[in-house]
Amino acid sequence: MQITGAELFVKALLSENVDTLFAYPGGQAIDLFHALYGVEGLNIILPRHEQGLIHAADGYARSTGKVGVCLVTSGPGATNLVTGIATANYDSVPLVCFTGQVPTYLMGKEAFQEVDIVGITKSICKYAVTVCRREELADEIKKAFTIAQSGRPGVVVVDLPKDIQQAMGSAAYPEHNKTDGNRSGGAVPMKQLEESLDCLRRAKRPLFLLGGGINISHANRAMTALAEKAGIPVVTTIMGKGALPTNHFLYIGNLGIHGSYAANQAVSECDVLFAIGVRFNDRITGNINEFASKAEVIHADINSECISKNIEADIPIVADAKDVIEMLLDKMPKLDFAAWRFQVEEWKQQKPLGSEQYSAARLTPLAIFQEINQIFSDAVIATDVGQNQLWATQFLELTEQKKMLTSGGFGTMGYGLPAALGAKLGNPGRDVIAICGDGGFQMTSQEMATAVAYELPVIVCILNNGYLGNVRQWQEMFYSKHYSGTCLRYRKSCPLTCNTPSACCPQYTPDFIKYAESYGAQAFRVQKREEIKRVLLAAKNTRKVPTVIEFIIEREEEVLPIVLPIQFE
Repeated sequence: MQITGAELFVKALLSENVDTLFAYPGGQAIDLFHALYGVEGLNIILPRHEQGLIHAADGYARSTGKVGVCLVTSGPGATNLVTGIATANYDSVPLVCFTGQVPTYLMGKEAFQEVDIVGITKSICKYAVTVCRREELADEIKKAFTIAQSGRPGVVVVDLPKDIQQAMGSAAYPEHNKTDGNRSGGAVPMKQLEESLDCLRRAKRPLFLLGGGINISHANRAMTALAEKAGIPVVTTIMGKGALPTNHFLYIGNLGIHGSYAANQAVSECDVLFAIGVRFNDRITGNINEFASKAEVIHADINSECISKNIEADIPIVADAKDVIEMLLDKMPKLDFAAWRFQVEEWKQQKPLGSEQYSAARLTPLAIFQEINQIFSDAVIATDVGQNQLWATQFLELTEQKKMLTSGGFGTMGYGLPAALGAKLGNPGRDVIAICGDGGFQMTSQEMATAVAYELPVIVCILNNGYLGNVRQWQEMFYSKHYSGTCLRYRKSCPLTCNTPSACCPQYTPDFIKYAESYGAQAFRVQKREEIKRVLLAAKNTRKVPTVIEFIIEREEEVLPIVLPIQFE
């Protein structure tokens, strides 16, 4: 039996158990959409922009553990995916992105909406290919899904020329692929594992440093059991938050530029640093010559290229995080680090996180997150990027039932709202919240239409200070309060220089309440602390439309503490 390439594409999606496809049509993808027409068991989601589309697929993938799947047309449709490809790949999110392409006989001839999307994306994804022969189509799609999920997960781009979509060929789709689809990075090396255990036996002040690899490998329960059995305190990167419940007695907090005092002190004073699923990027290390300078470093990661790339590992372990943790759990001896835990607890008490924002009356980010923590026990919370993200990573309480999605490696503004929509599509029975700044929300706010169209009752919390707040904070601290290009209340009639926000500043544009209501959403503006709980409960009890809550916070609210970045030392 022979079928078209487009029909084989649909068969492949169903064979890969794809239930949700984030798709935007166009001329070079119209045959694929034609084949998708009326297909049962496949939910086709039409966002309002391709960048929103891929962030939604990303949020769907992170929150469900499934592969996120995208379909767009050629040219601008494909290039609009680029930021989302880099965002997902940096954070090890499994996506397969299908892009339409001009017919093979027009490629390289500057045809309408032709672009070399493989050339553009090959440095920011795991694998990219243009399928130029109909007989290779099935194997390349199978390969794409295999690669996206194997080893360190990531993004695969499959470019489909229009004539390949139309060409007749075999209906066969392979059950297996020649590419190794093993999730693991290989067997845990026993020699390094025993060396690690010996290192812990000698230690007086050991510390676990956990990154996103724990969450990706779904090793949270095993990691909690290991930390408890060993009695070793835990710090996390932003991407690793949630590796242990944040209220666990062994959890210290995030480390790095906006990490807690106790977490950063623990890293500075530990004598063994056992890092699992961590990249050691500059946001957590600062000056690498001073980072964990008193410690032997054990580094376990599924990707060998990550080990000793930034911080030299004394004991490297190349393996999947969950495999390493389960092996350690089986072999971990009974050890006593009570004195070290007591010291860590003293640091936590000396400078508790959030003390700078504590106020019984003021509407602060801390107060907002405290209410979110109280009201939502089973939720997926997607953040945007900027101060809103950093406050979320500081103050959100995460458990097995509460998961945080955020753009950690690439820091992509505009991520929060569409990622929340993807998460809601994948988790229809759970509360889903988007935490956004007023700047980031406006980058993808057109996806409010998607939320309304698909009856997705996400809760969008906009922390509005009238600035691109993270950059403004740096300008205040390091650039003499020269608020250049960061004021979102700016008008052409404003003075050339201004660093003193006041009541006479121009009115904010847009009016987020009217904007949300114009889409058919529910909307509230909160200006007083005592209003937070009532409004969040009203949003939680709304079932068919999204709710936008605009929290008016102080114009110069800051994310504290802050560790001086290396470029300002």
